[in-house]
Amino acid sequence: MRISPVIPAVAGLLLAVLWGLSVFAGWGVEAFCSDPGCVDRLGGVVRLSSLFAVVAACCTVAALPAGRRGDRGRFTALMTAAVAAWVVAEGVLFAGGLIVR
Repeated sequence: MRISPVIPAVAGLLLAVLWGLSVFAGWGVEAFCSDPGCVDRLGGVVRLSSLFAVVAACCTVAALPAGRRGDRGRFTALMTAAVAAWVVAEGVLFAGGLIVR
C-alpha cells in the first residue's frame, strides 16, 4: 500500500504549527507557568526543544525537492525523520514544562 506524500507533509506542518504556537504564541507559558520565575525556566526548555525543531525543519526542507523529483525513498526517510524530530521537540517542551512547573 502506498501512502500519499501529502500525508506526512501535512503531519509535519501541523506539528510545526503546534510547536510554534506553544513557543511563540504563549501556549506553553499558559499551560505550565503560574509564577514569573517559571517563565525563565521554561525559556531553557524552549531552547532545548528548538534544537529538535531546527532538525525537523531542515529535514522537511530537504525532503521537498526529493518529493518533487519522485524519489520516494529519500522523501519518506526525510519526512519520517522530520515528523519524529517534531514529536521529540513537542515531547521535550511538554515534559520540560511539567518539570519546571
